[in-house]
Amino acid sequence: MIQWKNIKLILLRELRDQMRDRRTLFMVAILPLLLYPAMGIGMVQMTVLFSEQPRNVVVLGAKDLPKHPQLLEGDRFVSNWFTMPADAEKLRVITDSDAEGDSAEDENREKLLKQARALEVVLKKHQELLSQWDEIEDQEDLQQENQLAREITETNARLSKLFAESQIQVLILIPKGLSKEIEQVSAKLARHEPIDFDPADSLRPLILENSADEKSMIAYRRVEEVMRAWEKAILRDRLSRANLPESLPTPINPDAIDLAQDDQLAANLWSKLFPALLIIMAATGAFYPAIDLGAGEKERGTMETLLISPAKRTEIVLGKFLTVMIFSVSTALLNLASMGFTGRHMVNVAGAGALSKIGDLSFPSFSALFWIVLLLIPLSALFSALCLALATFARSSKEGQYYLTPLLMVTLGLTVFCLSPAVEINAFYSLMPVVGVALLLKGMLLSSVNAGILYVYAIPVLVTSVGYSLLALWWAIDQFQREDVLFREAERFEVGLWLKHLMRTKDALPSFAEAGFCFVLIMLLQFGVMNTMGDAIRMATDAERPLRMMQLLMIQQLAIIATPALMMGIMLTTSMRKTFRLYFPSLGFLAVGFILPFALHPLSLELAVSLDWFFPSLPEGTVAVLKSMSDPNQPIWLILLAFAFAPAVCEELAFRGFILSGFGRRGRAWLAIILSSVTFGAMHMIPQQVFNATLLGLALGMIAVYSRSLLPGVIFHFIYNSLSVLRERIPESWVPENGLQHFVTMGPEGLRYSWPLLLICAIVGVALLRWTVLQSKTQSDQDSLPSESLSSSSFDRRLTDTK
Repeated sequence: MIQWKNIKLILLRELRDQMRDRRTLFMVAILPLLLYPAMGIGMVQMTVLFSEQPRNVVVLGAKDLPKHPQLLEGDRFVSNWFTMPADAEKLRVITDSDAEGDSAEDENREKLLKQARALEVVLKKHQELLSQWDEIEDQEDLQQENQLAREITETNARLSKLFAESQIQVLILIPKGLSKEIEQVSAKLARHEPIDFDPADSLRPLILENSADEKSMIAYRRVEEVMRAWEKAILRDRLSRANLPESLPTPINPDAIDLAQDDQLAANLWSKLFPALLIIMAATGAFYPAIDLGAGEKERGTMETLLISPAKRTEIVLGKFLTVMIFSVSTALLNLASMGFTGRHMVNVAGAGALSKIGDLSFPSFSALFWIVLLLIPLSALFSALCLALATFARSSKEGQYYLTPLLMVTLGLTVFCLSPAVEINAFYSLMPVVGVALLLKGMLLSSVNAGILYVYAIPVLVTSVGYSLLALWWAIDQFQREDVLFREAERFEVGLWLKHLMRTKDALPSFAEAGFCFVLIMLLQFGVMNTMGDAIRMATDAERPLRMMQLLMIQQLAIIATPALMMGIMLTTSMRKTFRLYFPSLGFLAVGFILPFALHPLSLELAVSLDWFFPSLPEGTVAVLKSMSDPNQPIWLILLAFAFAPAVCEELAFRGFILSGFGRRGRAWLAIILSSVTFGAMHMIPQQVFNATLLGLALGMIAVYSRSLLPGVIFHFIYNSLSVLRERIPESWVPENGLQHFVTMGPEGLRYSWPLLLICAIVGVALLRWTVLQSKTQSDQDSLPSESLSSSSFDRRLTDTK
């Protein structure tokens, strides 16, 4: 029975200790109250005091610019060509038509002109080489093509180097005769005479810029704005001289009306700031208190004193958890409040720019603020429990920072994902940790009119957030119950000694960390080759694409999934047989592996179809893979080899072999089965496949643990995937007859299963799984194990016992 009095005492003790910690107080209170106002006031003052320095724009051939309309005015572009005339002062124009002088300014101008002329020479050489390339491209002279390609690459690199070393941000080259050509075309249009040359061959200015240089890129954008406005002015002049309306080139020129109100603009701003800040600060607020209450307790030597107190360990964890959660909530709220007031002040004092459109920035509504606080509670609980569990596992505060830093990085990645305008709350995202909270809050802040629709997602977001928080809290309590975690001795880590220990001190089974590393390695390899495989598929012709997909799929299974598990099994374990469960099972388990996929395939298929609304649309690549399974031009044996046999062998070796053995090394078979099924589902990455594979992974994990063999799972996996392949190859014109119409039907989605068949499959599936459990209990009794009905000890023994 939990004594809340003890929890309260632990909570008050930890709060008192944390309030004495200057680092914690600085992160929770001082930083948010001082940082944002100081940053806001400083940014405003810097904007007022420091103006942007003019960028150098060099124009060669300025004498060939038309006199009307005028492009240049002294050493500036004409201010009329800018949307904001003040931007004309931000570009300093140097031309080769200016008078020379002896001043320092003239020396700088001559230096820039010299650099520009050097660039012009190299550019002309580069253009000549490109013209030669066009001439010899069809001659099939490989040696000459290679030589010319090297010269083009060298001149291009030289041109880029010269531009980067110069002080020029933008170089404009005006071709000789441009003014004359513009005047001739305008005169002919005014006389309604035909133009006797191809407009594509007309003279065009060249503009050189460096998109890798921020200053050059900003200057180019302004130059581009000027050139477009100047070009439109030339066009208007031609139309005027030809007595034609100025609207002739734009017969459809729609007028846009911005209906955004001030409160909507403010909501749009807050929806980008508050969710991101809420997530990051909730995680950051739990970071340091958790380290101090976990690893810090060990370093101070007060952990033993706390454990001998009358409070139970669960009560101690709950007291520490509430302490961390209070600091997490406080940090998030103080940062939100400080950011809100600072942001409002900055917008209100902004004199120009995009923020000035908002006007008087209003705070979110009371309902939005209520949802911020409500969603913050489970979010802070989740981060507090995770941080406390990781900090408890750490042996020192420094080690705790190493463990918690990846958590912050993952949190930052999820935050960036939620900020994308294309990502909105839906049924699938509402069940994801952190993501559901951020997207729901973003929607609440944005939708003042349609907020009622978002309330549909509020319940799943809150329920799943509380569920994830409870799971994390359970993990923290479990960590605190283990003596090997609480009293881990700090040791100096040396890579050489660690590698020697890893290679010499081997066990029959992999460790939990080795199994986790195997999964991470598989995922990293998949991410690494994803683009390469996609490019290989796209480069193939339509006729070659199905075969190329199957080849790449088999390579992926062998090289990315099976090879890491096998190599780690060889290097890190002493018994490949135990690790990969290379035993021959009884005939009963073989029968289960053969019959069970026939029962579960219809159930999983109909479940996936009924939940189709829940998941995002399938990617085009997945749709193409499904089509290749039904391609009649491909032999059925090859499709079964790629989509059934290779995944059955390779994925079972990795996930029911090495990874399941590692997760279950310390017992707790159910936890090992769940973790292996979750990793098996995550490996598929596509949401629909993740859900389906996770459920099937539970059945495969149970079969592997109870049978003590990998073979029934391989048979199950092969038959299940084969059924999917055969279903895709059934022609749409097929009509069930001879009583089959009572069990199966053909629809737009292909073969569908009726409820009588689903009922039969459910009964058979439950019966087979129950037989598997009872058969394992019988074997345990025959081995003189305790006679409890599949207790955790007898069940956990399935993971490590040999046959």
